[in-house]
Amino acid sequence: MTDDQQLRVSKIKNGTVIDHITGGQALNVLAILGIDGSGDALSVAMNVPSDRLGKKDIVKVEGRELSQAEVDVLSLIAPAASINIVREYDVVEKHRVERPEVVEGVLECPNHNCISTKDEPVDSRFAVTDDGVRCEYCETIIRDDLPAHILVE
Repeated sequence: MTDDQQLRVSKIKNGTVIDHITGGQALNVLAILGIDGSGDALSVAMNVPSDRLGKKDIVKVEGRELSQAEVDVLSLIAPAASINIVREYDVVEKHRVERPEVVEGVLECPNHNCISTKDEPVDSRFAVTDDGVRCEYCETIIRDDLPAHILVE
């Protein structure tokens, strides 16, 4: 890559870099994290060249380290993502996301008759399958448009 083609995004002092996000999914990642651009310093690169993915997105969030629950949900829409924790401009932790067996309280079941909908005090619980997620209460399967079912607080 020549200097003219190189991606230049400034380093962050403390926070999280989410790399190798599936191309076009960065805005869904921001929604999952509840980031609307009004708070933390933020850098977003979308559809940049990637040897591994063809195209990828990158999100840098200053002043925030992700919780395991956030990483679990990210893994559903960005299974190849890597999480880098940055402190004092140095990467101190780096790991790839791993798809959990179950996600709890982060997705909304599309079945309005499910016990986990907003009328009941029950957190949603979905088993993660090879091609989507399955509600453990009513067996409804979500395969497409998973980001639309993420509960954003």
